[in-house]
Amino acid sequence: MKFGHHLKTSLYPEWTFYYLGYDELKRELKTRIRNNQWTDDDETSFVELLENELEKVFTFQTVKSGEINRRIQHCEKEIDDLDTNVATEEDYLAIEEELSMIIADVHDLAKFTRLNYTGFLKIIKKHDKQTKWVLKPMFMARLNAKPFYKENYDALIVKLSRLYDIVRTRGNPVKGNSSAGGQQQNFVRNTTKYWVHPDNITELKLLILKHLPVLVFNPNKEFESADSAISSIYFDNENFELYLGRLEKSEGAEAIRLRWYGGMDVNEIFVERKTHREDWTGEKSVKARFQLKEKEVNKYLRGQHNVSFDKMRQKGASEKEIESLTQLASEVQYRVLTKKLRPVVRTFYNRTAFQLPGDARVRISLDTELSMIREDNFENNPRLRSGDNWRRMDIGIDYPFSKLLDEEIERFPYAVLEVKLQTQLGQEPPEWVQELVQSHLVEAVPKFSKFCHGVATLMENRRIQLLPFWLPQMDIDIRKPPSNFRLQRPSASNPTTPANESGNPFSEIEDDNIEIYVDDQENDDEDASERSPLLAHSSGSASSSQNVQLRGAPHISSLEELEEYLTAITPAGKVPKTYNGKRIAVPVRIEPKVFFANERTFLSWLNFTVLVGTIAVGLLNFGDKIALTAAIMFTFVTMMVMIYALVNYLLRVRKIRKRESGPYDDRYGPTILCGILLIAVLVNFWLRWDYS
Repeated sequence: MKFGHHLKTSLYPEWTFYYLGYDELKRELKTRIRNNQWTDDDETSFVELLENELEKVFTFQTVKSGEINRRIQHCEKEIDDLDTNVATEEDYLAIEEELSMIIADVHDLAKFTRLNYTGFLKIIKKHDKQTKWVLKPMFMARLNAKPFYKENYDALIVKLSRLYDIVRTRGNPVKGNSSAGGQQQNFVRNTTKYWVHPDNITELKLLILKHLPVLVFNPNKEFESADSAISSIYFDNENFELYLGRLEKSEGAEAIRLRWYGGMDVNEIFVERKTHREDWTGEKSVKARFQLKEKEVNKYLRGQHNVSFDKMRQKGASEKEIESLTQLASEVQYRVLTKKLRPVVRTFYNRTAFQLPGDARVRISLDTELSMIREDNFENNPRLRSGDNWRRMDIGIDYPFSKLLDEEIERFPYAVLEVKLQTQLGQEPPEWVQELVQSHLVEAVPKFSKFCHGVATLMENRRIQLLPFWLPQMDIDIRKPPSNFRLQRPSASNPTTPANESGNPFSEIEDDNIEIYVDDQENDDEDASERSPLLAHSSGSASSSQNVQLRGAPHISSLEELEEYLTAITPAGKVPKTYNGKRIAVPVRIEPKVFFANERTFLSWLNFTVLVGTIAVGLLNFGDKIALTAAIMFTFVTMMVMIYALVNYLLRVRKIRKRESGPYDDRYGPTILCGILLIAVLVNFWLRWDYS
């Protein structure tokens, strides 16, 4: 679908006249080029048209943002007034309807911003390509002077979340420790991970806040962009031992990182260890952590500092908890020293967390502006990034880190959604969570790891031997036709109108007619950045349908060579399988218990043959001529069962290793063998009866 058509079908009808006149600009460009060669007058006229469009878009975006802020302030005042009066259900419904309208406006304004920014980039590129005049550098300066596309809606989302939570609970929001997430030392959760396309980020946040409030660690402080920043330094050695363990999901595989929340001036650093446990062990993977002062980190990593938890003891922490943290600190320090672990990769992202205060049963986090940055100081490295310090100090949290070289940073093209559940055995997650993870807004990528992705993309020159399964699929467009779980503008009488009953006639969308915008005619390097214009362009990708094993392969020194190699060895027409409308194929992981179950089945058949064989030997040694005949028949049955069981066992092993879907049941074998055994018994009875 061409962008002009995509723009027409995606705009909010009431704001039609404030969008970029993309088709008009394109028509003007073609007309002037067709009539004569491009001249100074043509350039001046076209730039004037562009600036008029920019002024129109910028003014509308500024006015609309101010209007939304004033409406939020008005709702805050109305809610404060409800606290001092006896509020009725109608009062809450009226405010809820207004908040739902504001939420819809925020969503449409964010979409307005993305569409117009993409339109400006595309029309400038068409101009430069068709006229041979270079306009982009100059007009980007004009865009920066009127940066409508840099609007951050997180502050609005935090305010809307607080107000909507009050209204949803009718003035009785859940009380608890809002900073619980920052104080917990141990975590055991069932976590699933998803990718979110930049087009869907704002809508996803607004949908979630209708069910869970944004978790604010310090509710007494005005929200700032730095409050959502999270930075982590991951450690590994030159053999990438921890990376391989995490990627292969080996039993007991560890990840060690240092994490801080906020800017570089933060003094509290969390030392964290994540330990992977296999399902067959009966244990759960766990993350444990303790806190250090920033000035103590270097000494701790060198083994020159023993962590003391006296302050926690003074605050009333139990001796068992103190002992556990002391052991954790000693074990992490021992791992760092014995395995020669060093800083390898830094991850940075802005996190929006949704959770009821003090209630960790359902926690959802959305990480945006995800970046992986090199921190390594390995031997024979021409650059010493951090020197003797535990982290480099030449960067902070100033995304998109434009001062860094391209080989130093990997800007991830999607947001990462994590759904963390703590449910009772057999208990289903909330229905809205199930609808969310099955919707068009997310793409499931189980076991995705920021650490593994950073190492695989930034350290390719270090001869990484194993690559994650998702790398070859980074170029797949994960957008899908809208499902019923999407944000809709409510009707005037019902603020919670379902998607398929929206009061807005323009929001009725037939899923069968949905088209996803992909500009196939322009596939140069700029297209990727225009498909996600508010995020920087992602660098490398590789090719494989599962974790890519390079041992025994030809000499491969880059991800590009890996693509060529895997293309050559992949049979024509073979593509990874995806299910239920999913775009990203996930390799099936074979648990050891599957092989154990197959072996147990084989041994059960052998038990049967031992029993029948024992009967045959007894008849053979102690019987007459008739018993000898029966012994031969029972021996024949025994041999048949043994051969059949062995063949079946080997066939199942082959199917399991090839990850075939089946069938694994045995419909006819047991029946036939029981029939043969029955015949042998009946023949024995008949001979004995006839003889007597």
